[in-house]
Amino acid sequence: MFKTWHQPGKILDRKNVYSGRVFAVDQLHIQTPDGLKVERDLIKTSPTITILAMTANQEVVMTSEYRAGVNSDSVSLPAGIVNPGETAEQAAKRELREETGYVAQSVTKMTRITSSEGFMDQFADLMLIGFDPADQVQKHFDKDEFVNSELVPLTQVVEWIKNGKVNTAQAVSAIGYYTMFLN
Repeated sequence: MFKTWHQPGKILDRKNVYSGRVFAVDQLHIQTPDGLKVERDLIKTSPTITILAMTANQEVVMTSEYRAGVNSDSVSLPAGIVNPGETAEQAAKRELREETGYVAQSVTKMTRITSSEGFMDQFADLMLIGFDPADQVQKHFDKDEFVNSELVPLTQVVEWIKNGKVNTAQAVSAIGYYTMFLN
């Protein structure tokens, strides 16, 4: 079953056609594991993390931040880019502290997801963080971001996902993974 599952293709040629602040685009000529020769455009990004930060009382840190892709504020889980030389665990602790002021007590990688793997190399490690809401420090946003955060009961977050009010792939995946396998 699925004899070529997880087998890499052979990249025959790669040409960078765009490089920007957040992503780059390469044109690839590839021989696929099943022998096809194809041309694909690949959006290259840095690795990311998405954080399910939860109190002992199952309150979840939810954030609201402007997102250009939907041209509005989006309610989701805290997330960010893994900096060069940083582990996913370190990035999760840093991003939670910067965006919300909360300090991680424990960090566990739940799983890794991909998004739009047909044309993008992006993956997100879904991280579970335990924290005490009384342990809070000053927020430290990047110069081009402003993030609002609130503690929301997990049951309410699940309802928001069910009703489509929270619909980011990473948030749905993190909450879904947690409720299916860890709760």
